[in-house]
Amino acid sequence: MNLAFWFRKVWQRHGPKRRLIIVESDTPPDPIPSRHVYLCRDGGENWSVAMRCPCGCGDSLELMLLKEIKPNWSLKTNDQQPPSLRPSIWRKTGCQSHFWLRNGHIHWC
Repeated sequence: MNLAFWFRKVWQRHGPKRRLIIVESDTPPDPIPSRHVYLCRDGGENWSVAMRCPCGCGDSLELMLLKEIKPNWSLKTNDQQPPSLRPSIWRKTGCQSHFWLRNGHIHWC
């Protein structure tokens, strides 16, 4: 493991928490700033969560929240807590990162 990757992992876990931003649209904004998590809503229904991959590859991730679509994730958040997602995010292509978003921090698997 190189030093830059190690530092990024420590920063992701102990640095500033990711902030949830709600957008009234079924698509996330482009580009997505790092350290932001976008909740996309349409008609009051949560559609997806979008964020940049925390590994540093720069890819945008869009994770579906709709129960009818597989795979799907669940978002836990309120006014006092940063966002958490379940289950973990495991990229099968590209950088192949595997991580959890818990209480606004990245936890690597």
